[in-house]
Amino acid sequence: MGIDYPKILRAVQANERYQGNLDWGKARKGHPEGTVRSHIADLERNLHRLRRKLTDTENDKLRILIHTHDAFKAEATGGVPIRDSRSHASLARKFLAQYCSDDELLTIVQYHDEPYALWQRVVGGGTCDEQRLMELIGRIKQWDLFLAFLIIDGCNEGKTREPLYWFFEQIYGKVDSRFSREDILL
Repeated sequence: MGIDYPKILRAVQANERYQGNLDWGKARKGHPEGTVRSHIADLERNLHRLRRKLTDTENDKLRILIHTHDAFKAEATGGVPIRDSRSHASLARKFLAQYCSDDELLTIVQYHDEPYALWQRVVGGGTCDEQRLMELIGRIKQWDLFLAFLIIDGCNEGKTREPLYWFFEQIYGKVDSRFSREDILL
């Protein structure tokens, strides 16, 4: 028998630590919805919009990612690198690992902001960190899942789609996925 993803989501949602972080946050650039709870609600709506392109298992996995990826921003140290143990992504990965042995989900929750970080360097006047990009390409195995999550997380009110368009251009021809820039939700 495979992994019971709905059961994992129920366990995550029942966790007191997770529940305690849901009301953290206030309206800010990129997150006008404010709280983690409101962000999750927005992402659930985006998942519904993308649902026709997903398998049931992908849908279940994406719900777990939606609920865990930013749930530990309240506990994180701001401004630290994504790989730092104090980052919200690392905290989310460590938390999720208590419930889930799916290495790919753990990798995606850890590196969900990596494409945005790469884009920020470029728009800040630098060049694309090709080594970092290639490391990400090597880490991700389920590109359909990763790209679906980026679309779901990157297509909310208050977020520009430019990082997504840029990232899809960078990976074109380098990864195999049924998702493309045409799937970016407007």
